[in-house]
Formats: sequence, C-alpha cells, structure tokens
Amino acid sequence: MRILGLDEAGRGCVLGPLTVGAFCLDGEDEQSPLRTAGAADSKAISARRRAEAAARLQSLGQVRVLRVEATEIDAGNLNELEHRCFVDHVLHFRPDRVYLDAPVHPAGIPRLRARLEAETGVRDWIIEPKADATWPVVGAASIAAKLARDAAIAELGEVGSGYPSDPVTRALLTRLLATGEPLPSWVRSRWGTLSQLRQAGLFSGETAG
Repeated sequence: MRILGLDEAGRGCVLGPLTVGAFCLDGEDEQSPLRTAGAADSKAISARRRAEAAARLQSLGQVRVLRVEATEIDAGNLNELEHRCFVDHVLHFRPDRVYLDAPVHPAGIPRLRARLEAETGVRDWIIEPKADATWPVVGAASIAAKLARDAAIAELGEVGSGYPSDPVTRALLTRLLATGEPLPSWVRSRWGTLSQLRQAGLFSGETAG
C-alpha cells in the first residue's frame, strides 16, 4: 500500500510563497515510525526539532514540495492554486490512500472529497481538521512545507515571519508603502493587510498635517 500525506504552510501570510508539502510512504499503513522520527504539526515544534525530524524522515519516505509564488496568488485564487497542488502531488505519487489536513470548513469536506476523487482517481481519502497533529504522514508533510516556507522567507532578509500580525512584517510593509514605489514581487499585494496599512498611513498623514 502507498499512502500520501498533504499539508501546506504560509496560507495566511502576506509575504512570500504558499508551500504545499507531500510525504509518501510505501508499505503497510503503519505510521508509528514517522511519529518516532518526529512527525508532528510543524507549528507546534521548534525550528530545530523540525530540521532534526526532517533529516530522520528522509530515510522513511519520499518528500516533495510545491511553491505558489506571491505573484501567482495575486493573479489567481488561493483556494484553487492550493487545490491544484494537492492534485499535482497525488498524480505524481499515485497513492492508494491520501491523508489531507482539511483546507475547508468541516461542512465542505464531502464536496472537496468528491472533487478530489474525480480529479485524481483515488477513492480513499481521509480529510480532517488538524490532521497534521493526528496523522504522522500529514505531520511529515507539514514539516516539509514549513521548512520550505521558512527557507523562502529567510532569503528575503529581515522581514519577520511574513504573517500580518507580526510587528516586524507590518513595519516593513508600512515602510514599503511609504516610498510610493511598486511593491516587491514577494508581497501579496491584494491582501487586506495592505489596504489596512494604506488607510492607516493616510489617516496618519492627515492628523500630522
């Protein structure tokens, strides 16, 4: 039996790419070795533990990560782009069963499952909220996605985590907007965070005057 875990990192970020990770395991659906190796929800463990787990997991299965750049997200629909990555991974690995960290509200899972079955030909799907914490094969995919996402953000320099709530990220965006120049290609310019900061900048200018 071949099983596949899928998860993403960076969906809610305002900077950098969305990364969609896959971890493929051949043999019986026995995931305890992955848990022993450190597979877990990547958000719940430190960067050091993620790197250590990733090194151990490499010998247990196949890892693959797809990136969706900020320019693609601005030009398209994030949900559809992420969905295409899921399908791409499944068609690449051709698993018998897929475990997916649900990207939709639980009420939308049956419709999502039906669409994925139709587009991939795989009939055995386990789609659950927080599957990265429940199923080690999804935790392994989560770690792969997070490591790739963190590496992409590190390449940008001192930008913070890239999440809208991060003060470093917000300060950077405020400075970029203040220049009046086009935003770098790694900024998701359609995100609501940018509109909020633009409005804040306008208000600040009015009161300062």
